[in-house]
Amino acid sequence: MISHGLTIVVNELNAHLESIYGTASGTAKLGNPSDGFSSSGSTLSRDSVIFSVINIREEKTLKNQPNYVRDDTALKALYENPPVFLNFQILVIAPHETYADGLLLLSRVIRFFQFRNVFTQDNVESTSMTAGAPKNSLDCLESFKLIFDLHSPSMEEVNHLWGTLGGKQYPFVIYWMRMLDLKFASRQHESGLITEIVTGFSHKS
Repeated sequence: MISHGLTIVVNELNAHLESIYGTASGTAKLGNPSDGFSSSGSTLSRDSVIFSVINIREEKTLKNQPNYVRDDTALKALYENPPVFLNFQILVIAPHETYADGLLLLSRVIRFFQFRNVFTQDNVESTSMTAGAPKNSLDCLESFKLIFDLHSPSMEEVNHLWGTLGGKQYPFVIYWMRMLDLKFASRQHESGLITEIVTGFSHKS
């Protein structure tokens, strides 16, 4: 589901870059920057803009959710563990050989998220939902709302980040992608709802 959510956003960005700027198909990609960049294609392409998950945090404000859902039509209570709500820190890198080209592409990405920072199943193209989607339907998102917020790290955080990745620094930007709810589609238990309370009791003689 994490992969599918990011893939949908990347597909939307690629469609935008192609239609507005005429860039090559598939300019934006998912990848691990610690694998390194190359012009030969053996590793991540330097002609791309790379999206990578660098941190995952639980949304604690939504942690205390009820473990049941009322079905008033069937008069049942469905018991299941509440979903895990997650926020993701996304690193976006433009590792072009020409530094100016990297900055140019990065500015286009920032402007894309400036005018469009909310993605739902209703405002993305159907092709963005299917292209590169996981083969197993259980790994795919059906309903979602992904919100992108720009994150401004300190110089110390930047130093730790690129030191962890083990490479030299390229033009980059960091976004928080919130909020993805993950749960396994399985009911643990169900029971009938209480529809009437009897208060008149008497003892048989």
